[in-house]
Amino acid sequence: MNIIKKNLPGILLSTTIAIPSWLLGKNYPIIGGPIIAIITGMLIAFFVKNKTVFAPGIKFTSKKILQYAVILLGFGLNLTVVFNTGKQSLPIIISTITTSLVIAFALHKTIHIPANISTLIGVGSSICGGSAIAATAPVIDAKDEEVAQAISVIFFFNILAAILFPSLGVWLGFSETSGEAFGIFAGTAINDTSSVTAAASTWDNMYHLASATLDKAVTVKLTRTLAIIPITLVLALVRTKKTSKVGGEKINLKNIFPFFILYFILASLITTIATNFGVSSSLFTPLKELSKFFIILAMAAIGLNTDLVKLVKGGGKPLLMGFGCWSGITIVSLLLQHLLSIW
Repeated sequence: MNIIKKNLPGILLSTTIAIPSWLLGKNYPIIGGPIIAIITGMLIAFFVKNKTVFAPGIKFTSKKILQYAVILLGFGLNLTVVFNTGKQSLPIIISTITTSLVIAFALHKTIHIPANISTLIGVGSSICGGSAIAATAPVIDAKDEEVAQAISVIFFFNILAAILFPSLGVWLGFSETSGEAFGIFAGTAINDTSSVTAAASTWDNMYHLASATLDKAVTVKLTRTLAIIPITLVLALVRTKKTSKVGGEKINLKNIFPFFILYFILASLITTIATNFGVSSSLFTPLKELSKFFIILAMAAIGLNTDLVKLVKGGGKPLLMGFGCWSGITIVSLLLQHLLSIW
């Protein structure tokens, strides 16, 4: 009871930000609720200097609710559909993920961007934006300011991709009668679902393709989402090999193992088995919506826990890294589509 009482003010404050952000995000999907929430949280934090009473609830929301969001994300994954229709794009997905992580590591070493921010930007760019960052942050023990920095960078290049990629597709000569090539391009080269949806829907509207491009892009995007599993497990193993200065002992794998990822897998399996037995996928829609709201709620808390001035001052190098990852993914996606005769 004391824990609830202690956390309640921070949870309520985060919820007060999250609800209007969620509603606005539905009206402005190209921006999205998470970005609106994190910016609102940072602005409020700038003016509210004493957050002592809110601190426990903000921490709970930014850490635990974020993990619950990832678990619920699993209910949006029918593994049978993903494997059957996403396997065509698998070589491109693996290559773009590898490219982004290599670029992030190289820039981390050469221009000395902090390790956690580099990891979050690399993973967020290559897999699925905010969801990947949400899954990775607790594993590497990232601070809220680091999460906010990475989310801000990802958001910037999401907006650019959603606006520029349809025109780029026209210039490159993507098929106007089939949404397959542009759908794969959008699904592999844009990291956040809202921006993937925006770009693919634009292509469908331009050439009257109903939802052919959107369906392909979203399936490819869901296939990318599965990369959350090996990435977080590898990061947990890597972290255990680093010697902890506290007590002079190595970090215990049991203490940092991302158990919430196991629940994410379980949720995906439940969805897959249920739908294969004839259960309508619409049954899981409320859980998918709750996952989206939990991400927005967690982003509101992260914004409340972020120093806006410090974030702006340190934004140059992370933006450069985001541009490097984004450019690398785009080039590799186009190159492999050309080599595989998709485009």
